[in-house]
Amino acid sequence: MTTETQSAVAGRLREVLDCVTIRFAGDSGDGIQITGQQFTTTTAIFGNDLATFPDFPAEIRAPAGTLAGVSGFQIQFSNRDIHTPGDRPDVLVAFNPAALMANIKDVPPNGVVIVNTDSFGEVDLRKAQCTSNPLEDGTLSAYNVFKVPITQLTLKALEPVPISHKEKERCKNFFALGVLYWLYNRPMEPTLKWFQQKFGKKDPKLVEANTLALKAGVGYAEATELFRSQYDVPPAAYAPGRYRNVMGNEALALGLVAAGKLCGLPVFYGSYPITPASDVLHELSRHKNFGVTTFQAEDEIAAVTAAIGASYAGALGVTGTSGPGVALKSEAINLAVMVELPLIICDVQRGGPSTGLPTKTEQADLLQALFGRNSESPVCVLAPATPSDCFHIAIEAARIATKYMCPVFILSDGYLANGAEPWRIPKVADLPRFEVKFRTTPDCFYPYLRDERTLARPWATPGTPGLEHRIGGLEKSHIHGNVNYDAENHDFMCRLRAAKIQRIVQDVPDLEVNGDEDADVLVIGWGSPYGSIMAACQEARRKGTKVAQAHLRYLNPLPANTGKVVARYKKVLVPELNLGQLLMVLRSKYLVPARGLNKVQGKPFKVSELADAIMQEAKNLS
Repeated sequence: MTTETQSAVAGRLREVLDCVTIRFAGDSGDGIQITGQQFTTTTAIFGNDLATFPDFPAEIRAPAGTLAGVSGFQIQFSNRDIHTPGDRPDVLVAFNPAALMANIKDVPPNGVVIVNTDSFGEVDLRKAQCTSNPLEDGTLSAYNVFKVPITQLTLKALEPVPISHKEKERCKNFFALGVLYWLYNRPMEPTLKWFQQKFGKKDPKLVEANTLALKAGVGYAEATELFRSQYDVPPAAYAPGRYRNVMGNEALALGLVAAGKLCGLPVFYGSYPITPASDVLHELSRHKNFGVTTFQAEDEIAAVTAAIGASYAGALGVTGTSGPGVALKSEAINLAVMVELPLIICDVQRGGPSTGLPTKTEQADLLQALFGRNSESPVCVLAPATPSDCFHIAIEAARIATKYMCPVFILSDGYLANGAEPWRIPKVADLPRFEVKFRTTPDCFYPYLRDERTLARPWATPGTPGLEHRIGGLEKSHIHGNVNYDAENHDFMCRLRAAKIQRIVQDVPDLEVNGDEDADVLVIGWGSPYGSIMAACQEARRKGTKVAQAHLRYLNPLPANTGKVVARYKKVLVPELNLGQLLMVLRSKYLVPARGLNKVQGKPFKVSELADAIMQEAKNLS
């Protein structure tokens, strides 16, 4: 927290801050994600820049009150441009001992800790593996602790409402939200409106209960002498336009809808539900009026082959999954490589291997996307950098897939999928339209007669008179497309398919480098670490280190100038949430002595750990 001004208001301090990080933590049943989302929505409407990090427990149905069942939601909001949800929370709201003990190590000294004292009984402490009560044993002596009987106060406020005791207890998250709304001068109206939308038709009593709980939290914070300060974080300065809050999975789905409209094709999305990609299916299912068909398949193989069939029929075929699902889809993706049809594979990555950490983030699948199929099977690979960039990368994937008649991977991840940020809604007229041409005349038609510039084969839909042809997984002869086992033809076709993917570089912009022109250290990354890398480079510069930054959104083919860029610097640092997958590619392709900074903890990079690594690289040069 950075205090800019202070003024006394009604006997209390009113402080103006430029940036705050808050973390809500509790059991999965405590409504932590809803609480965080409501604070996020209200903060976005207020006009702050923000970034969020929802942290779900990896264990399914972990016992309530245990360390394995802790759910978290962190938000950083500011009056200036920010790039991450924050390294360390200025405020921790802990609903039980497990949430407190799992998160207290991240709170800086003198940070604010708000605890629900009603959840610190003997049984609660035992579930959290506490040998003593942290509220009494000095564990929290370094922090500003506010002990609030949240459950009791919620039940008291809801006495007039005719709902069950259990339902009343479940409203305690909104009491806590009310306290935070008062502390940071947030309006209640967006959340009150959400109550009506969520519960109005289902059960008006729940609207009344949650409304009373929220208002009780605000009233308690205002009336009690416990909180001696109230804080203002003024709105950020945005470029003119219409904004909304958007999460990565939502942006990806909207980008696919927009892509279908921009190229005039119906969108077919075949998917099998899998964490953390399922919300793409959920969001797309709401947009049937835009020509979107969603198919929840019985397994991953059915999902991807249905999408390939849709592309064969003239639709924009898309499939979505996470890393384990990509492994199951790999044979069918190879089919799309062989038959050369457009196919978009949305891989929302998670921690692995195998089932791994289903709810935790990791850049796990770059090498799988590049090489995870049998034989020579090149595909295009793209990666969004931010939650809102998922929208634009979806459009770009559709443009490349239809222009070059090839599969395109989109490598999102759990951090982007569930993270949120303000998004300036683009004007439809400003979006890049691209034309899809189907072959309609039989003159000189051959299924593998290629465009001279792109090497793409013609797209001929079934039922077009005179364009009857066969496709399948067996090797095809050049131009004519008949099954062909000739050794020289197979060699030629493998090289041709690879050359087609490399031709995509014609449409890939050069890799941009930002930062100090005379820097000796380059930090190059891909995917979700973008914000952390950018903030870390800024922090290193503030401390006197010269550093340059580049970020890859196109991973196959890489931008044409990538080799020249990495060769310019004495030190190349490659941060990744894996054990060095892009690092391997850069080293092998460009023979540069790049060094990896790698992390596979299911958590994003902290700005501080990246900044320290950057400054150490620069120090090693002297």
